[in-house]
Order: sequence, then C-alpha cells, then structure tokens
Amino acid sequence: MEERRRAKRMPITLSLDVSNLYHQNMDLVKNINAHIEVVDISKEGLGFISESELPIGYYFNANISLNNEDTLHSVVKIIRRQPLEGNMRTYGCEFVGISTVLSYIFDEYNKKLSD
Repeated sequence: MEERRRAKRMPITLSLDVSNLYHQNMDLVKNINAHIEVVDISKEGLGFISESELPIGYYFNANISLNNEDTLHSVVKIIRRQPLEGNMRTYGCEFVGISTVLSYIFDEYNKKLSD
C-alpha cells in the first residue's frame, strides 16, 4: 500500500471521550459518549480505535495533551474508517483549523520519543 500521509505519525497512548459530532451542514449528533483510544498522532491528524461506529465526514472537538505543559485544542474531522477484529474499528482523522505555529508541540513530542 502506498504511503499517503503528509506528516510522520508518532505512537501515542491517549484516551478521549467524544460527546458530540457535527457536520458542516450543521447536523449535530449529541450524547454519543464514544470512548476512543488514540494510537498515533502527527502534525496533520490522528488515528484511533473504538467500538463506536462514528460517521465519516463529521467533526468533533479534542483537547490533546502531548506533554504535561501544552494542551492542543483542535477540531478533528473523521476521514476514514476500517473494521478490525470483533466490534472494533480503526479511524483516521485530520486536524482542521490548527495553526502551524503549534507545530513545535509535535516537534518536542517527537524529540521526547527519540530520547
């Protein structure tokens, strides 16, 4: 399979809960309470696994802490979904509206992984 990612993915262990999803046409899905396990992250997006079936093309808000000092507040768009074993699914997402100024957070995280 050809690698199409624009940025290096770094492993991460992070749990998030998605409460609401929304779409550009203002569709809102409330009270989802989906638990997700983030497995990798990059300057462009993140990958996660979940038992929940979340719709492609929808967005959610995420507060992600890559270290103990900086928290990244971002909107995340679900762009792909693939089935895994059992009830699990893997998702690919991209960050939307994140400032390139914040790329230092990912550079510091990558450096920490390399140490």
